[in-house]
Amino acid sequence: MKKINTIGFWGYPHPDKIKETKEKYPDAKWIDLDIDFGYPKTNILPESYCKIIRNIIDNTLFLKPDIILAPIGKDKCDSGWFASKILTDMGFNVITTIFEDLQPKKDIIICKSNLPLYDKISTITANIINPDKKTYVQAQIPDNNTSTNPLFTPGFWGVPPNDLEILKLFPDTTHVYGWTRCVEAGTPADLDLEMYVNPNVPTVFYSQAFCSKAQLAKYLADKYNGLYIDIDDYATTSVKAKIEAFLRLN
Repeated sequence: MKKINTIGFWGYPHPDKIKETKEKYPDAKWIDLDIDFGYPKTNILPESYCKIIRNIIDNTLFLKPDIILAPIGKDKCDSGWFASKILTDMGFNVITTIFEDLQPKKDIIICKSNLPLYDKISTITANIINPDKKTYVQAQIPDNNTSTNPLFTPGFWGVPPNDLEILKLFPDTTHVYGWTRCVEAGTPADLDLEMYVNPNVPTVFYSQAFCSKAQLAKYLADKYNGLYIDIDDYATTSVKAKIEAFLRLN
């Protein structure tokens, strides 16, 4: 029987399947296929397509994980389902999962903490496979929540971006909303929670270009007078300037 050395995954595979796989292959290395590692691009998908899904395909073709845990339900997206079919057709060992539970499994703590936003989102995604039990100081929303207040608390709504560097533009007090918040709660398919934002928190609504979640991001940005941005690959100087101006003017 072939030794299992690497396990690839994307999104938030069902926790029971993660637990079962970790127990079966305790020494295997886990790889988050969503992340842009800079591996060579393939021509499997159209150029004008979600960069996260292109990462999944490109990473898989380069790294060739022995097993892939592939969320395909409302906890991910149709494109994740299509990717699982393509990779299966190409001969990869793909195990599909659907994690659509709506009962919160975990408290929302990291999203509201004083961690730098980059660390917040990196920690939340890392906790999918290896949960920590740390405590975090909470970032309180001040009564006078403006950029002139040293405790100014803005918001970031969306999925973990391909260009994680844009997260360093935000203050440490930033609250996290959207799908990333659902991940911390352990309910990646909870659309009501995904659409929740605090109206007193000036929020940047982020969508990966060519992602269907842009529909939610644009609608919510208009509803809450936030800033809607979408980024294909890496943020341009113009996009960064828009974010900085929005945070400075609120």
